[in-house]
This record gives sequence, C-alpha cells and structure tokens, in this order.
Amino acid sequence: MTGGGTPSPVVALTLTGAALGGQPVLGALRLDIAARETVAITGPSGIGKTTLLRILAGLEQRFMGSRVVPGRIAMVFQEPVLLPWRTATDNLCITTGVNAAGAALALDEVGLGGLGGRYPSELSLGQQRRLALARAFAARPELLLMDEPFVSLDAETAQEMMALFAALRARYPVTSVLVTHSREEAESLASRILTLGGQPAAITSDVQNSGAYFQLSASGVTSSRS
Repeated sequence: MTGGGTPSPVVALTLTGAALGGQPVLGALRLDIAARETVAITGPSGIGKTTLLRILAGLEQRFMGSRVVPGRIAMVFQEPVLLPWRTATDNLCITTGVNAAGAALALDEVGLGGLGGRYPSELSLGQQRRLALARAFAARPELLLMDEPFVSLDAETAQEMMALFAALRARYPVTSVLVTHSREEAESLASRILTLGGQPAAITSDVQNSGAYFQLSASGVTSSRS
C-alpha cells in the first residue's frame, strides 16, 4: 500500500525515452497499472505501441528509465507463434509446464476440446489464436500482454475471440495490457484506455472506460467453429 491507502501498482513504468536504430520512438511517460486492470494502448500505426509493450515484457532493453512488473508474464503476439511440429497439447505442456490433464482443461476453456492431437497447420487461424490464448492463460500469469491479438480475423471471429478473452479474464486474476488499433476492441475489453501520440510518442490521453465487460453468451465462449 502507498500512503493514503491507495494500492501499490503491479506495473510501474517510468520512461525518459526509448530509441530504435538511433531514432527516438518513445518520449517521457509514466505508466502505473493496478492489479486486475485491463489497459488498452491505442494510437496510429508506427507510433510505438508495440515497443512499449515489448519494454513491459522485458523483450526490449533499449530504453532509459525504470520498470517494475510481476514475476509471471505471458504474451500473446500478433501471430499465434505456435510450435508447428508439435500438437496442440504439446504446445501447452512444453511451453507452460502443465500436464496432459491441465492441457485438456485449457483446450476445453477455449472451445478446442478434443483437438489436442492436431498440429497447428491442421487448425484454422481462429483456432490457432484460441490455442495461443489458452497457452497464455495456462501459464497462470500475473501480467498478460497482448499485441493486436485479434488482427486479421473476420468480424464474427474477432467478436468470439473478444468474448473468449473476457470470459478467461473474469475467471483468472490477471492484469492485462492490450495493444490495439481497434477502438471497438478497446471500448469492449479495457477498463482504461491510453492513447499514444506525438514524436517521440507520449501518453496523450488516459481515460477510464465504464462501458467495458460486455455480457457473454455460452455460445460465444465455447464455439470452436472459427
């Protein structure tokens, strides 16, 4: 707890700047995220959203400042980034350490029950993204980072994936950061929406979003047709 009874943030990032290839990308900014918040980072393409997410993940070290994050972090990338030579079950067991029963439960939770023996090439793009989401949550992260996780999906499948993420987030105690170019995704899923702008980029808007957490239907959570 901090003074005055305010809970300490689980994510505390202070940047004075970040540059890639000698070019400044991010300027001075401060980002504090409380436990179980879902924060969306929006802004135009190329503004630095992914760079900011990679700094939070520890994948990008070329920055000046300080970073405090939980010990268990999972990341969902723009592409599913699955092990192509391993089955869906193996993709979960090898990367997260769960056993076969845990993998089966994780697959059931994302609507892929019974498909554990399939390889990524035998799954549709929507199913691959479900598997990537299952892998992230099976790791039981304290912090989940998502970089445009629903990009390249048709509108119906994207809605199903958003509903699935919302259901899993409600089930497990996780703090989430979502990078998205879609205002609909941000407004549907995030309790707080940040906008990056300027050159180098800084946070130009930080607003609470009371309209998040849409209602879920059972079919939206369990469908594996996509």
